[in-house]
Amino acid sequence: MSADLAGARPPGRFPLPRLLREAAPAITHHPIIGLLGVLLGALISTLTARITAFGLADIRGAIGAGFDEGSWIPTAYTVAQMLVAPAAAFLGVVFGPRRVLLVSSVTYGLATLALPLTGTLTGVLTFQVLAGLSSGTFIPLTIGFIVRNLPPRYLVYGIAVYAMNVELSLNFSASIEGWVIETLDWRWLFWDTALLAPLMALCVYFGMPAEPVRRDLLKDGDWWGIAYASFGFALLYAGLDQGNRLDWFNSGLITGLFLAGGLLVVAFVVQELTCPKPWITFSALFRGNIPLLCLLLVLLRLVMLSTAFLVPQFLITVNNYRALEVGDTLLLIALPQFLLAPLVGTLLRHADPRVLMAAGFAAVGMACWLASHLTADWIGADFLPSQMLQAFGQSFAMTSLIYFNIKNLNPAYILALGALLQTSRLLGGELGAAFMQTFVRMREQFHSFRLVSDVVAGDPDTVHRLAGTAAGIAARSTGNEEATLRALSLLSSAVRKQAYVLAYIDGFIVIGWFIVGGLLLIVLLRPTPKQ
Repeated sequence: MSADLAGARPPGRFPLPRLLREAAPAITHHPIIGLLGVLLGALISTLTARITAFGLADIRGAIGAGFDEGSWIPTAYTVAQMLVAPAAAFLGVVFGPRRVLLVSSVTYGLATLALPLTGTLTGVLTFQVLAGLSSGTFIPLTIGFIVRNLPPRYLVYGIAVYAMNVELSLNFSASIEGWVIETLDWRWLFWDTALLAPLMALCVYFGMPAEPVRRDLLKDGDWWGIAYASFGFALLYAGLDQGNRLDWFNSGLITGLFLAGGLLVVAFVVQELTCPKPWITFSALFRGNIPLLCLLLVLLRLVMLSTAFLVPQFLITVNNYRALEVGDTLLLIALPQFLLAPLVGTLLRHADPRVLMAAGFAAVGMACWLASHLTADWIGADFLPSQMLQAFGQSFAMTSLIYFNIKNLNPAYILALGALLQTSRLLGGELGAAFMQTFVRMREQFHSFRLVSDVVAGDPDTVHRLAGTAAGIAARSTGNEEATLRALSLLSSAVRKQAYVLAYIDGFIVIGWFIVGGLLLIVLLRPTPKQ
């Protein structure tokens, strides 16, 4: 691998000669320690966002924030991650991943340690941004370390464990949030990951090799390109995250975020095409299978975040589950990853990644088909077959997709791939969450209208149901009038509950069609070019 990195000359109109003359990265003498360090970073990055989202109501209540202003608490963290994602690769090249991750892990730990102590919305938002900027470097540099610094025999297993790590953090978070709130205190929603930061820093210090600082790149760095990409994608992400709450383009703020973000992304593309020393060489990076693979990554993240939204929301909305009870169901996806990660890694050494990728997508599609048969009587255990199948599918699809991405990219651009994967991962996940929230809300409104239209005043079935319900609660009412009003309220709740069930069914069905689109994209992938 080192020979490939030293001698690779990526094609393209704008080569990066000084970047290519970089000394071959050192292979770490402590691969397990280094791998643990970067994987802790990936765990922290995703876990913080998910725990904050699940525990948002408790955080708002503790600091006295309203619904609207409190909704910016998780947004501040993830937007800051998006802001730093494009620059993470450049920082890794200039200073070396080890230095960047050491500074970031310490900064993150201090920020999350101090955040709950502020007790104000301003303080929480400020430290959320600082924590997001710090943790935003973790995932982009994880892939770079796995490919550049691990011994070749560890490569595929490092990628498999990385994919497993993302799955675990997505699906363990509800259990952690529920346990923290019920047994400890809301501050531990932040302090739990703060305690992981020192361990990450120690692993990075002892497990990652030091690389020389490239001060020459600072002078001629494509700072405008980095700034355009960072602020452009961050603004788009903020618009997606707040769009459903503010009713999308009916809000001037959302319209402004999308317009400004879109213009900055266009400016970024123009800058990279015209700059003599661009930060990203499009003709080298976006060639062959890479564009399709990035689209597949966005699609896969959309699917993962959509299902991670649908199952908990069904259990909370329809069955009044608490976070800890929701976490028990999501663990059905998380726990099998410990067995699946080494299995997928071993299979990828001998099988075509496209085959395993297609098998993973197909399994997720089958899981959505099974889940689309839900009824209002379903509880967490009823999701067991679909969740186990989804655990298998997501592990195979994510690991194979990242591995195939790496095999298709010139090693000289592997740090740029880390930034690209992080941007695609964040945007894909936010697209999935934003789309599914809006889709379920609109479908619930549609089904409520349809169901209410069938409940006609004076209809014998309606009168009979109201009379039976009123008679059943008459003993707990002060009179016939109150009993009738309570019966109407219960009928309205039943209609709304059934409308939500139908909306979640529609959600699983539409995800299934996304999976079909992903399988068609996989068919278009060409064999891996020989390095």
